[in-house]
Amino acid sequence: MIRLSVDIGGTFTDIVLEGETRRATHKVLSTPAHPEIGAMNGIMDLVGSQGVRLSDVRSIIHGTTLATNALIERKGARVAFVTTSGFRDVLEMRNEKRFDQYNLDIELPAPLVPRELRLPLKERMLADGAVLRAPDPADIDRVAEAIRANDAEAVAIGFLHSYANAAHERLVGERLRRLLDDDVTICLSSEVSPEAREYDRFSTVCANAYVRPLMSRYLGRFSAALKKEGFAGAMLMMLSGGGVTTLEQAARTPIRVVESGPAGGVALAAHVASDVGSRRTLALDLGGTTAKICFLENSVPQTTRRFEVARGWRDIKGSGLPVRVPTIELVEIGAGGGSIAKVDALSRLTVGPESAGASPGPCAYQLGGTAATLTDAHVAVGTIAPDGFAGGTIALDRRKAADIIDEQVAGPLHMRSVHAAAAGIVEMADEIMANAARVHGLELGKDIGEFDLIVSGGGGALHATRIAEKLSIDRIYVPEDAGVGSAVGFLHAPVSFELARSVMRPISRLDPDALAAGMGAARDQVLSVVGAVSDDLAIAITAYAELRYVGQGQDLRLDFDPDASMRTEIASLETRFHETYRSLYGFTMPEIEVELSSYAIAGSANLPVSLPKGATPQLAAGGPVKNRHVYDLTVDELVPFKSIARDSWRPGDALEGPAVITEGQTTTIIRKGWSGKKLESGHLLLERVAA
Repeated sequence: MIRLSVDIGGTFTDIVLEGETRRATHKVLSTPAHPEIGAMNGIMDLVGSQGVRLSDVRSIIHGTTLATNALIERKGARVAFVTTSGFRDVLEMRNEKRFDQYNLDIELPAPLVPRELRLPLKERMLADGAVLRAPDPADIDRVAEAIRANDAEAVAIGFLHSYANAAHERLVGERLRRLLDDDVTICLSSEVSPEAREYDRFSTVCANAYVRPLMSRYLGRFSAALKKEGFAGAMLMMLSGGGVTTLEQAARTPIRVVESGPAGGVALAAHVASDVGSRRTLALDLGGTTAKICFLENSVPQTTRRFEVARGWRDIKGSGLPVRVPTIELVEIGAGGGSIAKVDALSRLTVGPESAGASPGPCAYQLGGTAATLTDAHVAVGTIAPDGFAGGTIALDRRKAADIIDEQVAGPLHMRSVHAAAAGIVEMADEIMANAARVHGLELGKDIGEFDLIVSGGGGALHATRIAEKLSIDRIYVPEDAGVGSAVGFLHAPVSFELARSVMRPISRLDPDALAAGMGAARDQVLSVVGAVSDDLAIAITAYAELRYVGQGQDLRLDFDPDASMRTEIASLETRFHETYRSLYGFTMPEIEVELSSYAIAGSANLPVSLPKGATPQLAAGGPVKNRHVYDLTVDELVPFKSIARDSWRPGDALEGPAVITEGQTTTIIRKGWSGKKLESGHLLLERVAA
């Protein structure tokens, strides 16, 4: 069985082909205007080089940043938002909180839907699901006329308390489908995010409507291009939550794939952590545009159903658009190979978050770039060699890299050399990433020094040892094919789907039979989505509940058994809630009722793995390379680094730094004070040498 995975990033598109005995990889520059063009070029190059036809490929798993970029750059559809009369300004009022309490200059992101396209409709559903006022068909017709007059491409419908009863949203949605053109997208909040807290729910359905036309067209073009070349297998999409789903489901709710690329890097880290027995793991994926970090415990990543996209104010929490869908708990940092280095008005060196991207890219690419970037800095100091970059598809110019750093950084800062300026850029990027991990670890109560570091992406292995030093980490793993790590991670991801429902009722007032019926309906929907991939999958069902004391604003998550007696499980949840609350806060409040805020049902099934465990992927033939001289900032001079091709390094052989390990898609730097060896699995293990 042959499978392909395709990860389209802001700078590079990574492609992995995996068969029963081999794995081959390819990296090409992305084509942002039409992402499928670069992907198809790369796919055809790779299958051609391996003597394979696209018709031989059974499945393709895809992840992309297209939806994320559309939200960040505000390049989505023109959306109309139909909501309960009196609530059209919820998108503007948000949650009435200041994300930076003492800063008088903060700016909130503009809503995705302008006020003139937020259309009120007279209807009202009560919090218990009872109908207070049903929509008038004449009012719906008036709204339809306003949508047509404003040339809206998509419609988001979000009514008050529709999580308790979605009848009004369904009624209005069905009538609008009859009244509007077929090419107008209609999204219901009760289908996209059926949970309480109207601002989060409204924001999520609007974001879904905003990117759905773009994603639907793109996925349609990509699918058609693949079929034209003979592909007849299943095309699957990576979800933000770490699993994969059908193309149809992704096109319906594209907001669930906004973090699909980064989720692949975490999926790879989870697989490697399980392989090597890492109980506490920090995953770092460093690409051409951004870096992503995630903590894992026992090979399981932190997950959440609440996150933000498109943070617009210095990457501060609360300054973005809230989205309520399952996702891996990631921190995204504006530091990647294309991150632009410059001197600000206060004569300070800054790196990112602006990126040169794939076009024009770093100056060293010789594609018209005019800004100094992190990649240029690596080329200038010698950690990236001019030849063999991205598997030899891009020829780098060291002189151009050095000249632009001299002009834009070394000169303005009156630094002693271009080498020192370039090393300063790399050190700044290292500190940005290390500090983001440090802060996120503190927020989660983690002692990062107890964690192993697993790196992926084209730049992860370049920065690994220095970041580990800053975080007091002693052990690093560089996976096989780390340079295209997210695409490799796609191949290890399970098929999965999660559905959450709000309840918002004290446990004492729960109807066990009604709750069981609701969970059963959610379970059936989850099974239908996961089972749509294949009839042969063994699907595992898990569930969890979110509880709190009545009146509180934060919930505690507790697992529960969806197959157990509902009465027994409800009683168990209440007991375990008190115990968990005491363990976290040191006390309980038995006089206050416990409330079930929501529950979630998740289904997961593992796809067949092509490459046998322990098999060595097929890589291009290599051999020893000449020693390389790399600038060392601590001694202010070029120093010799041992240099060896990764595929010519035998398992078990050890190497002490300073050293450079080269391969087609990335470079591993082993700093002085570190040693490295190749494991039987093909992964590299880097360890700090005892002083």
